[in-house]
Amino acid sequence: MSWLRALKETARSGLKVERRRLEPLITVRAGAGLAIVVGVSLWLFGPAVAASSAFGAFQAAIATFQRSWRPRPVLALASGVSLGISTFLGYLTGTHVVLFLALLALWTFLAGLSWSVGPTVGIIAASNVAMMLVTITLPTSLLAAAGHAAMIAAGGLVQALLIVFFPVRRWGAQRDALADALAAEADYARRLRQDPVAPFDPAPLMAARDAATVTPRQARRRPAELHGARGLAERIRPVLASLADPAVGVPAEGVERDRVRELLAAAGEVLDAAARAIRHGVPAELPPAALAALRTPDTGAILTGPPRRAATRLAALLDDVVETADPPSSIAGRRSLRSMLSTMAGHLPPTVTNHLPPAVTEPPKAGTTTGPTAGTTAGTTTGPTAGTTAETTTGPTGTTAGTTTAADTPAPTQGPAVTGTTPLPATPSSSDTQPITLSRPTVPELAPVAARKMRRELAQSTRESAVKRHAFRVTVVAVVGYLIGQALPLGHGYWAPMASVMVMRPDFSQTYGRAVARFGGTLVGVAVATGVVQLTDPGPVLSGALAVICAALTYLLMSTGYAVSQVTISAYVVFLLGMGGTEWTQTVPERVVLTLVGGVLAMLSYAVYPAWETPRLRTRLADWLVAGGSYAATVVHHYAEPAGRHATDVRETLLTMRDARIAWQDAVERAEDEPVRHRGLSRTATEDAGHALAEMVRVAMLMEAHLPERGTTPVPPAARLADALRESTERAAKDLRERRVPDWEPVRAVLRDWNGDGLPDRVVRRGGRLLLESLDELSECLDTTAPRESRNAARNAAGNAAGTAAGNDGGPRPPEGTAAR
Repeated sequence: MSWLRALKETARSGLKVERRRLEPLITVRAGAGLAIVVGVSLWLFGPAVAASSAFGAFQAAIATFQRSWRPRPVLALASGVSLGISTFLGYLTGTHVVLFLALLALWTFLAGLSWSVGPTVGIIAASNVAMMLVTITLPTSLLAAAGHAAMIAAGGLVQALLIVFFPVRRWGAQRDALADALAAEADYARRLRQDPVAPFDPAPLMAARDAATVTPRQARRRPAELHGARGLAERIRPVLASLADPAVGVPAEGVERDRVRELLAAAGEVLDAAARAIRHGVPAELPPAALAALRTPDTGAILTGPPRRAATRLAALLDDVVETADPPSSIAGRRSLRSMLSTMAGHLPPTVTNHLPPAVTEPPKAGTTTGPTAGTTAGTTTGPTAGTTAETTTGPTGTTAGTTTAADTPAPTQGPAVTGTTPLPATPSSSDTQPITLSRPTVPELAPVAARKMRRELAQSTRESAVKRHAFRVTVVAVVGYLIGQALPLGHGYWAPMASVMVMRPDFSQTYGRAVARFGGTLVGVAVATGVVQLTDPGPVLSGALAVICAALTYLLMSTGYAVSQVTISAYVVFLLGMGGTEWTQTVPERVVLTLVGGVLAMLSYAVYPAWETPRLRTRLADWLVAGGSYAATVVHHYAEPAGRHATDVRETLLTMRDARIAWQDAVERAEDEPVRHRGLSRTATEDAGHALAEMVRVAMLMEAHLPERGTTPVPPAARLADALRESTERAAKDLRERRVPDWEPVRAVLRDWNGDGLPDRVVRRGGRLLLESLDELSECLDTTAPRESRNAARNAAGNAAGTAAGNDGGPRPPEGTAAR
């Protein structure tokens, strides 16, 4: 992409206004906190102190609007206290240019490095540096500086107290994240009806996992309906995929496919109902048509083999989801979905063996409620291993993350009997998962964690660390901007470095987009505020009221776009400084010119000292390949050494793979707007390679859905396939980084020499062939030397040879073009 086009695209993204759901009640609370702080400070101490305290309250409220899973009062208090400390230290050194520049450089560098901890910490730190440049100009003595710092911290305290005493939609962010995950599963189920190999983006599940990571205090206070549903969503996804995929499920067309489509549609409606119940904290209203489709007795007669087991497992998981999603007060009056599905259970085949883990006989702790039973046998369970979650129990128990142990699992209850067969042994709904604590450090504990992450960034080379380059870049720009602002005969020279610090981000597109949006928003905001001042000639009280109104509009419209928020923030600053006695003629021209200077400095700094993602795409893809290969190899290995559904190594490799995949997707998204020619990966190769690796991961997920229980007959060839996958992907990652085309001959050789006579290897053998197809597709995407037709022919010939040698059992083949997905 050329520079001209890149500038055009980033400017368009920066000025974009989006339609988002507004939150007026939270806006009113934040605006009321600012009004209280400004009013009391103006009444007791005067305009200058009121301006300082207003900055603290304003910034504290801004911090609470950031996407973070920490308690909002903690964010507000941390923002106010840190800004107060920054202001006091800044005033101490403000009269000595050299000392102040040293402090500014240190503070800005640390703020830049804080992006390694997370975007919320990075934004708060950058805002503190920017606000400090303004607030240190307000005090007139050391005692006054201490008073201003105390009032800034008090502004954050007021916002925190308002959140505590007047909560609005408590746990709303966590509810939304969990509901979004279930809604994504519902959409996935509907898409599988038309496309049996439809892709699935795990981002909602990862966000839900982040939301389920709680501090000990949050764990004690979390609502019961937020326990367990995320883990169920994790386990439902591979069950849905295995039910729909022709490679391990029903044929592409016919009566069985029609029944699967009905089940998928019903699952989508039930998951949507559960998502609505969790989002709003109300009982789940299950659609009658979906229940009728799920409880029809035809399912047991139409579906056979793995699809029937998947359908049974899906019914049990949907029952768990609905019961978990319901608030505790509504559970007693609701019929269990599984009881409605008992008719379908009557058509299941006899079961003679069960390798479920031993039931927990210890009664649940006081205050807990018994979770829903799984109602499935070891020989028929198809849920994934590794549905391990912080919630640990999937029924609405009274236990919480960080405190749940195996002893907290409710005692099993008798599940529905199967007509004409051995009764299905009841198990806890967490029978296929091990308790794992997802604990978030408290604020005092976060300091050493943040220090370790920042040290790791410092230890990396600037070539590899985008955060480290950002820290150096923003530090130099802040110091140079401050010197330029002081040298210009305009006054208020802090506007230039303030603008630079606020718009700069570790990536190119956000920095340039925000620079354009800040300048455009500043022009509009100061123009509107100037017009209002000229028409009304407000005094201190009216200026303070207008500032509060502008701040409230900022809170309300913040999510609609950066340009919109800059309009209201610019007007807020004009009115706030006017409250302190500064004439608009002294602020408006300076603000416009110096904001332009700061934005230009930010843009030039990225052009001179960039951190492009485009050259690192091969490295990101190689990381994803290694993580995906490790995940697939771990799954395959469990067919050689069955360990049941308590295998935590599968879950660990799955999470590592997801992190690598998200890093790849973020890198691709950032690289799209960069004015850099591709270096080894064209746009087409990038897209095709991503699809090929996603297909490999999807096949591994299908195999995970059918992992054998402990005690099942092992498949020794699976161990050789797992070793070949692990070694081949690690070697291929090295080839990928060094711009060579990966070769998969070890995997092909294992499949060619496969001898599974008398072994239950149908799923793992077929999955191995599909894994090889996706890996061959990856090599094809990266090979630019041979014509595409000859590569396709060679790949198909090799795949057919491997399939023939492995022994085709006549099962369904994947649809044409599956690997490319």
